[in-house]
Amino acid sequence: VEAAGSQVKDECAQYAGQSYRDFFTTQGGKLLCSKIIHLLYNNDVENLVSKVLNECELRMYKSVAFPAIGTGQGKLSPREAADDMLDAIVEFARERSVQHLKKIRIIIFQTTMLRDFYTSMKKREHSCPSTKESQAQIKSVFLRKTQPTKKEKHLALEKKIYLATFQICGVSKQKVEETEAWINKLILNEQIANIVSDELIEHFDERQINTLTDLQKKNLVTIQLENKSPIPQVKISGISKDVCFVSGEVQKMIKKMKDTKLEEYKAELVFSQVEWRYLGSNDRFVAFDKLTNMQLEDAKIAKKTHLTVKIDMKNYQVDLKSLQANDDQGKTISIQRVPKNEGKL
Repeated sequence: VEAAGSQVKDECAQYAGQSYRDFFTTQGGKLLCSKIIHLLYNNDVENLVSKVLNECELRMYKSVAFPAIGTGQGKLSPREAADDMLDAIVEFARERSVQHLKKIRIIIFQTTMLRDFYTSMKKREHSCPSTKESQAQIKSVFLRKTQPTKKEKHLALEKKIYLATFQICGVSKQKVEETEAWINKLILNEQIANIVSDELIEHFDERQINTLTDLQKKNLVTIQLENKSPIPQVKISGISKDVCFVSGEVQKMIKKMKDTKLEEYKAELVFSQVEWRYLGSNDRFVAFDKLTNMQLEDAKIAKKTHLTVKIDMKNYQVDLKSLQANDDQGKTISIQRVPKNEGKL
C-alpha cells in the first residue's frame, strides 16, 4: 500500500470499519496496474484465489498478478500455498468458459519457493481442460524475458499458448540470472523434439492439416511443417510423452496415405485391363468408379459369389455368377464385365 501512494491509502481508509466480502478493490495508484484487489486473509487460500479470479472475469480484466498468498503472516508453507493457488486456477479454467481473463501471474520474491511452485505446476500439467474456450489454461512455463523466434511455416495452425510467468526478484543481477538459468534448465529437461520425414508430407491436404491441428490442441506439443528440407518433414516438439504419442499418430497418418495411394495405383492398373459396368437409367451401360471396379474384379478372382456395391448412392447385392444386382426393394440391374485385352485375360 505504501508503494501505491496516498490515493490508494485514502481509498483503503474508506473501507475501514465497513463490512465487505473477502476483498475490496481500489485504483492502482502509483503501481503499474489499473486496479488493486485487497484480500481479507483467511486460511482458505484456494477459495480466496477462486473468488478473485471470478471477480476478474466478471469485471473483464485481462490479467491478474498474485503474490504467494499465505506464506508471510499466514505461515503457510510454500508447498501448501502453491497447491492451493494452482488448484484454484485449474478449477477456474475447467468449470467455466473464460472470455476475458487471459493471463494469470504468480509473483515469487524468494527463490527458495520456486521449486515448490514448479513441482506443483508439474503435477497439474495434464489436469487442465482441453476445450478451446478455456483461455486460462496452463500449457507451458515461460520466463518473462523471451527470445525472438525464427519465422517458419506453421501448418497454417497457430497454437495459442497461455503463459505462466515467473517474475524474479533478487539481491543482485547475478542471483536473478542464476535463478533464471536454473528455471530454464528445469523446463528444457522436460522438452524433446522429434522429426518425421516422408515424401508424402508435401502432399498433406486440408484433412491432414486438420488432424495435426487437433493433435496440437489436445497435447502439449508444437508442430511445424518444414518443406525446405530435401525430404519434407514434420517437426514435433514439447513434453516428451506427448511428443512420442503425436509422432506415432503422424506415422499412422502417413501410412494411411501410403495405403490409399497404393489402392489407387492398383485400381488404375485393374481398370486398364478390365471394366465393370451397370445398366443405367437410359439403357446404356455405365462404368463403375475405379475402386468399385477393382473390388468387383478381386471378388471374381477370389471366386466369391456376391459383393455389395453402391449404384446411384444405394446399396446393391451383386450376384457374380448371374451378373445381376439387387437392392433391398427387389429392383434388379444388369451388370457387365468387359475385358480390355482379351489376349491376356
